[in-house]
Amino acid sequence: MVLFNVSRVETTPFDGQKPGTSGLRKKVKVFKQPNYLENFVQSTFNALTPQKVRGATLVVSGDGRYFSKDAIQIIIKMAAGNGVRRVWVGQNGLLSTPAVSAVIRERVGVDGSRATGAFILTASHNPGGPNEDFGIKYNMENGGPAPEGITDEIYENTKAIKEYLTADLPDVDITAIGVTSFGGPDGQFDVEVFDSASDYVKLMKSIFDFESIQKLLSSPKFTFCYDALHGVAGAYAKRIFVEELGAQESSLMNCVPKEDFGGGHPDPNLTYAKELVARMGLGKSNSEVEPPEFGAAADGDADRNMILGKRFFVTPSDSVSIIAANAVEAIPYFSAGLKGVARSMPTSSGLDIVAKNLNLKFFEVPTGWKFFGNLMDAGLCSICGEESFGTGSDHIREKDGIWAVLAWLSILAFKSKENLGGGELVTVEDIVRNHWATYGRHYYTRYDYENVDAGAAKELMAYLVKLQSSLAEVNEIVGGIRSDVSKVVHADEFEYKDPIDGSISKHQGIRYLFEDGSRLVFRLSGTGSEGATIRLYIEQYEKDPSKTGRDSQDALAPLVAVALGLSKMQEFTGRSAPTVIT
Repeated sequence: MVLFNVSRVETTPFDGQKPGTSGLRKKVKVFKQPNYLENFVQSTFNALTPQKVRGATLVVSGDGRYFSKDAIQIIIKMAAGNGVRRVWVGQNGLLSTPAVSAVIRERVGVDGSRATGAFILTASHNPGGPNEDFGIKYNMENGGPAPEGITDEIYENTKAIKEYLTADLPDVDITAIGVTSFGGPDGQFDVEVFDSASDYVKLMKSIFDFESIQKLLSSPKFTFCYDALHGVAGAYAKRIFVEELGAQESSLMNCVPKEDFGGGHPDPNLTYAKELVARMGLGKSNSEVEPPEFGAAADGDADRNMILGKRFFVTPSDSVSIIAANAVEAIPYFSAGLKGVARSMPTSSGLDIVAKNLNLKFFEVPTGWKFFGNLMDAGLCSICGEESFGTGSDHIREKDGIWAVLAWLSILAFKSKENLGGGELVTVEDIVRNHWATYGRHYYTRYDYENVDAGAAKELMAYLVKLQSSLAEVNEIVGGIRSDVSKVVHADEFEYKDPIDGSISKHQGIRYLFEDGSRLVFRLSGTGSEGATIRLYIEQYEKDPSKTGRDSQDALAPLVAVALGLSKMQEFTGRSAPTVIT
């Protein structure tokens, strides 16, 4: 057994190591600065109680993006230096964010050990590569992201750090499954490399009826494709969709994980998942090849998803509403009923109407999965979602892209169960249109203005807050832009008091609520690595079944004009158009 010594290394603070909604994200070149990653990791260890560090078991893995392999070795050495007992690493350093949550909650080591937390190395849907983004976040023993109390303490620690602890260990081979043991001042230290997919696949099989999904995938009239965008979802796609469910391997696209995501942007939306969008018949050029019945995509760390039918896009807001409306009959895990449902504030209020109709508890929370986690830990929420392509349930404490795909396949299989042998199948579009006929339609779009000058973005937000002091003035501006838009009846800055721990989250987005149920929401996003991203959310509710089939951008055009005029978007940002429209 190799013996190691622990050393204290002097360091000085770096500015700006404040974790965003889900960890610290910066350019790779920033993380590669000497001591930059080390400072953040030590500040995290210092923010945790001693029993969650000394003698503890930690998971260290991520989406495989550039710099991950170096970072894993650095964190292993620092874990040993801080008295951690064992580190679990997914083979090749790969674990999706939902799989990390599952491993923390479900996995038991050969010696009976269980993980108390994890360092997840991901910048989620942001690009990867030497000139792109890297990220790190810490998840707690419930499998969910560290709460604000911990992330605030981490940030405070980064501003005062003077030293970090590390061990003089050799690099560990993370390509081969097995245990490597070392001896140190506190006794034995183990690094266990384990299969990245097994625990997650086992969990999915306990939630869904794989046999019924298998029948759907083998039906002569059903075709399927899945695009991992060269992210970590590729490490799970073949195992689940091909080996377990019998899909053709040719139905998998971009399922080899790559450090730079194949040079693409691993964000599953209509802008960046171009290849899938074209294959599903939604591209600008009409292909003569008949598109598949069902398509889906994942982001870099596999926690986000996009659902598509043949020539049909399902908005994330509709997706979570439809899963919630159909879960009890279509998914065995929910057969006893839903405890409640929740959405992030910017997500459309379609889920609110499902909850009301089904008499379910309903919660509106700030953006950030940790807020859902508190509700789930308290047994108040079964299904939740965000408009930013995140959907999930209380099986783990992260959003879960593959779970969402399996949920949709389960609903399709249930709705078509009489015809799987060769009759007409219920389509994705059928399910969505039937949902609108029952609950009404929430026309919805999101405009993203990426890498805006941070000062300009703050000025725009301050202007919108100031404007809220006089609704008469707001309505005068609105009426001057479009006379066919309803009146603003309420305007505020969203604030959330957590019903479980009583914590208050302020400045969570600026809202303008209209008399007819329409909404405008403006938010600064915390997921970018440089500059600021302004997100503008536009929603209009339509109950009349004869008006639910309009083109979304046509239906929303009046509200879009109001949003851009009211906010003086071009004046403040210099942008005449958004970077991305969803």
